Amino acid sequence: MGFLQHLPLIWQENWRKRGFDQPSKVQERTFAELSSGKSLLGISPTGSGKTLAYLLPLLEKVEKKAGNQLLILLPSQELAMQVTKVAQEWGTLLALNVQPLIGGTNVKWQLEKLKMKPEVLVGTPGRVAELIQNRKIKILQIKSLVIDEVDQLLQADQENLTKKIIDRISDDCQISFFSATGQKAADFIGMNVKQAVTTIDVTDEDDSKGAISHQYLKAASRKKVELLRKLAYVPDFKAIVFFNHLSEMGAAESKLLYEGVPVVSLASDQNKTERKLALDLFVAGKVTFLLTTDLASRGLDFESLTYVVQYECPLSPEDYIHRTGRVGRMGKDGIALTLIHSGEEKDYQKILKGCQIVSQEVYLFGGRLWMEKPEKKADEKKSGISETAVKGSGSTASVSKKTGKVERAAADIQKVKKGTRNKKRARNQKNIGARHKKS
Repeated sequence: MGFLQHLPLIWQENWRKRGFDQPSKVQERTFAELSSGKSLLGISPTGSGKTLAYLLPLLEKVEKKAGNQLLILLPSQELAMQVTKVAQEWGTLLALNVQPLIGGTNVKWQLEKLKMKPEVLVGTPGRVAELIQNRKIKILQIKSLVIDEVDQLLQADQENLTKKIIDRISDDCQISFFSATGQKAADFIGMNVKQAVTTIDVTDEDDSKGAISHQYLKAASRKKVELLRKLAYVPDFKAIVFFNHLSEMGAAESKLLYEGVPVVSLASDQNKTERKLALDLFVAGKVTFLLTTDLASRGLDFESLTYVVQYECPLSPEDYIHRTGRVGRMGKDGIALTLIHSGEEKDYQKILKGCQIVSQEVYLFGGRLWMEKPEKKADEKKSGISETAVKGSGSTASVSKKTGKVERAAADIQKVKKGTRNKKRARNQKNIGARHKKS
């Protein structure tokens, strides 16, 4: 029998309703293993359907109203909420309760929800470890643990927390690791996991990935922000823009907003509300660019995203793969565009070689991207390109429309930031008052 015939009828209906066709290779190859209770390491390219690959077989085994049974760990708040949404869509059809447990949110609210004994828990390591330590999660009752985006969870800041959680589960708990690369996972599993773990790597046989065109634009370092501004007015251009450093991202964001470009940022030092608002504005199409560091490069899924822009050359081939993996998902084509200056060319070529990828130089001219360097007309050589041509806007009305988007998006963001500042100011005033009383 095929993959779909194994699913409950209500899930088969939802599968067709979502417009899904045949299962991806990772979904097909891991289904029987997970359904039978085996522990595994699943490796497949970004955007190949790993979330449903583990959710469908594991949710189906969860027993209603029998307490916490399935725990899913993810490296970021955004990714945890994304997986929660998918788990709720499919779990609700089986009358299962799914509870997110992430940092940066009210822990009291989460404790109240835990009292209702949800069957499925989706969380980040910090908050989950805290709740286990305080005996709010009965970890020995967990029958299946999923470590998603395992390579990122094995970074220095989260590896110890992940290991502590694995150490607390029962010896017969099923444990599943999922990754796009699996580079660090095998060593970690060998040293820290008691269960026998089967590796299923479908990287070479996966056919779910759309074509990704790898391109680069040359620009002097000081001209990169201006280049982003011009790209914002290329027709139908919408992109995640990756930076290596928060300071560089912050400076670019300020300049772009000053120039009237509709952008938002996603950073680790923002609170949950600011980060959610940034994602909502980007998904809704109210802004052109989502500026971020590698925080958003792992696992986040944006439908119909065509472009990924790398403002700086990534630090490793692994980073390049994860960043560019935000496009070309589930059969849709995409473009990975890197902005490089002369000092980055050697590092960029080294990254491409490590990824076994060939990239082509492209040119921005007259509000469009060209695969070949266009020749300037005689009159353009004399007078230069007009601002309207550079922006590629076609009309003053369309420029005004984009400017209106910027103003509305900026107003929303400033409202949230103002609320955050007022709360901080109130706390500071309270602390000052307390110190005065002591003195």
